[in-house]
Amino acid sequence: MSPMQPVIRALDRAECEQILARNHVGRLAYASQNHVDIEPLHYVFHEGWIYGRTSHGTKMDSVGYTWWPVAFEVDEVEEIFRWRSVVVHGGFYTIPAEGAEWEAEEWRRGVELLRALVPETLSADDPVAFRTVIFRIAVQDVTGREAVPGVAGGASGG
Repeated sequence: MSPMQPVIRALDRAECEQILARNHVGRLAYASQNHVDIEPLHYVFHEGWIYGRTSHGTKMDSVGYTWWPVAFEVDEVEEIFRWRSVVVHGGFYTIPAEGAEWEAEEWRRGVELLRALVPETLSADDPVAFRTVIFRIAVQDVTGREAVPGVAGGASGG
């Protein structure tokens, strides 16, 4: 008897966005000098943007405080052959608390969205008060894959 082979299929953009919306922990990948770093972080997906926060340090020294291309990944894993994975490529933008009116409004929106996850965000009771940099990533290019158990001896797609 042949072993079960997984069926792997590409997800469309709507499916990818559903996965981004229902999860809140992902990994940010960025170039740092001559290598690539990957760091986990919590986030909120809202209207084509990934909002998050971080602290000053290596990541911010690498991606800067304006626009920088990054990759962001979110996975849902149920079993070895039952999973979904989404990868986003887009620009990384920090959002200053003060500046132009639209920037201050975006900063307030980011804080409000993040407080849906951690209500104490940027308050006196903030559990990660050192994470003071609010950012967003433009979901410019998004791809996803899903694996599901297949049939005995079945073919696997791409």
